[in-house]
Amino acid sequence: MDTWEPDFCTALAARGRFVIRYDHRDTGRSTHYPPGAPDYSFYDLLADAAALIDRFGHGRAHVVGLSMGGAIAQCLAVDHPDKVASLTLVSTSPVFPADLPPLTQRLLDAYGEMSEPDWDDREATLEHLVRGARVHAGPAAFDEREARDTARRIVERAIDLRTAGNHNAMRQEARPERDLRALLGEVSGPVLVIHGTDDPMFPQEHATALAAAIPHAELMLLEGVGHQSPPRSSWDRMIRALTR
Repeated sequence: MDTWEPDFCTALAARGRFVIRYDHRDTGRSTHYPPGAPDYSFYDLLADAAALIDRFGHGRAHVVGLSMGGAIAQCLAVDHPDKVASLTLVSTSPVFPADLPPLTQRLLDAYGEMSEPDWDDREATLEHLVRGARVHAGPAAFDEREARDTARRIVERAIDLRTAGNHNAMRQEARPERDLRALLGEVSGPVLVIHGTDDPMFPQEHATALAAAIPHAELMLLEGVGHQSPPRSSWDRMIRALTR
C-alpha cells in the first residue's frame, strides 16, 4: 500500500471517494511466509481482494490495480463482475500475454547490474529500493525525493522485506485454460487503462492490447512515464478521469 502516495489518496477522498489501499501478502504489515516458500497462489491474492471489497466496500467497489494489482483487478472483473463498479488498470498487461513484447533490454541490463542488499542494513535497503524505482521509471519521470520518501515508508512498515520476492515464487495452481482477453470483452462497467509510454516492463503495446480487448475502454497514455506509481504531474488528469 505504501506505493500509493498518501497525498494521491487524500485527493481522491476529497472528491467523495472512500479510498481503500492494502498490503498484499508478504508486503508491509500483512501475513508473511518464509522467503522463497509462499504457501499461496495468485488466486489466493484474488480472493483476498474480493474479501476486502465485501468487508469494506459493501460488496462493490471502483477497482484500481497497478502492475500485479492490475492482473488481480482484471480477474476480479471477470470472476466477480458484481463486485466491480468500474475498472482502472495501471501499468499492467493482459494476464499471460504470450504475444506481447518482453521486458526491454534497458531493464534487463539494469537487473543484471543489481544485487540484493544486506536486508538487515536499513540504509542499504533503502538505497536498493530507490535504485529499483529509478530503473523502472521513465528517465524523465523519476523524482528521487519522492522515491526516497516511498522507500522510507516501505522500510519503516515492513515486517520482513526479504519476503517481497515471494510473489515471483507463488504456488502454481491449476485452472482451466481460458482466453482472459475474450472474457474481458464482456466487462460491462466503465474501464480506464492508464499506461506510461516509457514502461520498460510492459511496453506500450500491452496497454493497447488491454484497451482493445475491452470495446468501451478508455486508454490514457502518460508521456515519458515508466513502470511506476503515477508521478505527481499526472495526478490531476488521473483523478479527473477516475472520478468521472
